Amino acid sequence: MSKNAVASAAKRKRSTSFDPEVARAVGTVIRIVREAREFSQDGFALHAGVDRSYYGKLERGERQPTVGLLLRIAKALDVNGAELLAQAETLLEERPTRRRARN
Repeated sequence: MSKNAVASAAKRKRSTSFDPEVARAVGTVIRIVREAREFSQDGFALHAGVDRSYYGKLERGERQPTVGLLLRIAKALDVNGAELLAQAETLLEERPTRRRARN
């Protein structure tokens, strides 16, 4: 096997911590709480000290926040970070799984 083939195979098997379903659930919870607090998306991003375009990607589930950022957002929302995660976990449990059953 050539060096390029080995490098290509290694890239395909590369793991990532990004989970789109988790990112969408966390983003949905953050949006729901933000809207309940009557913040605009731009206003809240400024309040929380998060770049507004990055914050929009978080809410849409295109990005997954670090623990530090999640805690900063929770503090700006005046909620417990663990509560945000618990709500996201509940959303994940309620959603039907998209993975195919293996026969």
